[in-house]
Amino acid sequence: MIHELLAPAGNIEAGYAALHYGADAVYLGLTQFSARAGAENFTFDELDAFTAYAHSLKRKVFVALNTILSEDEVAQLPHIFQALNKAKVDALIIQDLGVFYLAKQLLPNIELHASTQMAVHNAEGAKFLHSLGFKRVVLARELTLDEIQKIAKAVPEVDLEVFVHGALCYSYSGQCLFSALQYGKSANRGRCVYPCRAEFEVREKGNNQTSLRTHLFSMKDLALEEKVRQIPALSLKIEGRKKSPLYVAAVTNYYRHILDGKKKNPSEPEDIKQIFSRPWCHFHFDGKDKAIVDRNFVGHRGLVIGKVEKVGKNRLTFKTSHQLARYDGLQIDVVGDEKPFGFGVKSLFVHGKAQFQAEAGDLVEVELPIERPRLQIGAPIYLASSSEVKGRYAYDKPKAGMYRNLTTLAVTVEVSATQVWAMCDDVADISATLSGQFDEAKDAEKAISSIKTAFEKTGGTPFYVNLTIRNPQKRFVPMSMLNDLRRQILEQAEQHFDEASKEAVAYELPLLKSWMETGKRKIETPHLCFLSLNSKVEDFSSDDVANSWFVLPQICRKTSLLAEIVRNLYAHGVRKFVAENYYAFELLKPYKDVQIATGSFIYVMNRYAAQVLSNLGVAWAIPALESSPENMKQLALDSALPLVQVIKAFPPLFTSAVCVRSHDCAICQGGVKRYELKKDGRTFEAVSHDCQVQVFDSKPYLREPIAEMAAYVSLEQALVSI
Repeated sequence: MIHELLAPAGNIEAGYAALHYGADAVYLGLTQFSARAGAENFTFDELDAFTAYAHSLKRKVFVALNTILSEDEVAQLPHIFQALNKAKVDALIIQDLGVFYLAKQLLPNIELHASTQMAVHNAEGAKFLHSLGFKRVVLARELTLDEIQKIAKAVPEVDLEVFVHGALCYSYSGQCLFSALQYGKSANRGRCVYPCRAEFEVREKGNNQTSLRTHLFSMKDLALEEKVRQIPALSLKIEGRKKSPLYVAAVTNYYRHILDGKKKNPSEPEDIKQIFSRPWCHFHFDGKDKAIVDRNFVGHRGLVIGKVEKVGKNRLTFKTSHQLARYDGLQIDVVGDEKPFGFGVKSLFVHGKAQFQAEAGDLVEVELPIERPRLQIGAPIYLASSSEVKGRYAYDKPKAGMYRNLTTLAVTVEVSATQVWAMCDDVADISATLSGQFDEAKDAEKAISSIKTAFEKTGGTPFYVNLTIRNPQKRFVPMSMLNDLRRQILEQAEQHFDEASKEAVAYELPLLKSWMETGKRKIETPHLCFLSLNSKVEDFSSDDVANSWFVLPQICRKTSLLAEIVRNLYAHGVRKFVAENYYAFELLKPYKDVQIATGSFIYVMNRYAAQVLSNLGVAWAIPALESSPENMKQLALDSALPLVQVIKAFPPLFTSAVCVRSHDCAICQGGVKRYELKKDGRTFEAVSHDCQVQVFDSKPYLREPIAEMAAYVSLEQALVSI
């Protein structure tokens, strides 16, 4: 299978590096509405220049508009869409159904890709989003190769995209509320403060053991390396929009060589580890794996090149397994510190003699800083930065202003014995004529080529000339006259298109009809029953079966089991379900008489997202919990369907496929285990069940009722929904 290698670009320099080292496509964000708001990102002018350059190389550019937007923010989309259209981007990566709705309306010719933030983790989810209008689906990182293969086989019509290298979130992407609800910085809006990297005090409930301080959720980095060739997906994606151009260059280069079948060069992965790397893992690609969390340290480590052998008064001695030079950076793990101790190599000694560089196998001494922690004998030593590597990944880039997206002008030039004139075929009033005596050329070929040469010189104008020449007698026109003719045509064209753009109607937000315009204000308060893969009809009362709304699991890796549960419930009279993930719509398609509502994890923060759900026949929706009260009020007034507000609940802050149990899987007895977590004076509970984990706050999510809402729900306890 021929794969697309998709590389990240947090700025234009990283984009140029990605293209130079073999990326087939580059994904990037703008200065607004990107899930990596902390990256430098692209201005509109940079986007235009970069796409023009990428397209000249026959590569593609995807723009990530993959945050959820508020009512006020969607008003900015028409302006952004105009810039995207002008820049001729190849695809949009989207999470928000409202952005999807408007892109379908205003950018009908641009491919739409479902972001990994939409948490697509089964074939049903991929199939549903494709039927909605997405050309490509980015799968959840948690999937195994077997699961990816099954999805590819089940939905061959869907272009699949899979992450193969980079940072991992503890929670399924798009399913994390920790940063939003605890710190007011939403991951779904590009502002995550990475609470999963923090240290927690952990104690297993029902166990008398003392609590431990550990980075329970700090993930290692994904690095599938040669395994990528097994993946039956169109696109293989590298994470890293917050990484440097050097990192992007090294990782893209490494995977380009793997995909091209080149013999592995051991220095390439070593280079990446020196630039930036946490410990590497395959995540769950090969099946369930617990060695994927780095519980003792966080952040960049580097390439292991030795162990501490001796610590003197001001020198460190060790045998290096890799070339080492002055001004390189070293890091050493320190027990009790969450980050390694790092310092630059100011002085380097080999066999007691000062050297600029040491080779692999040398016993070296390096000068230690005066202020340093206690270093343990045997502690690993990492090469965390290398001057040589920094100079190894140069890349080509165009001169500033050299590339821009051009408008094609169809121009016809005609030559007679006494006149030469040019006219724009597309715009009747753009023309120019020059008079003179034009004799038949001695060199007929040169007479034609000189006209072509003159009209190829469009300079800094935004045009490309598609030229037609009518010169049957092959008459010669001096180059100075041809240049004058071209200048007149291009000046008229610039004036025409400037005036046209001023008069053009801007992309406008479509007007929608509000549910409240029907005259209705309230609906019956829904009673919710939560399903799991262990649910049975007998678990619920006859009143529940007749009247309650049954909430499908937020994550379901075994949809065949859930489908059987739904069949049984339907057979006993259940007709009302709540979807917390897009797969639910596909799972419920066989049942034409059921009602479907949506929970808070199908994010609704603007009227256009609500309109998509209304078009699908959704009965009611719970707006995003992280929405502000002001936005919720406006949304309730504008929404095309009734909104149900959660006024009290214990929503999962993390939903994860990463087990927190300390023992080996082979001796695990299953069941449910609960852990008390403490951090910064706050207490949380982690619930481990069937190899999945959800983390809840000990205090409830509380909101004042908003009068404009159609109904309210209150949940008195944390409910595991996996």
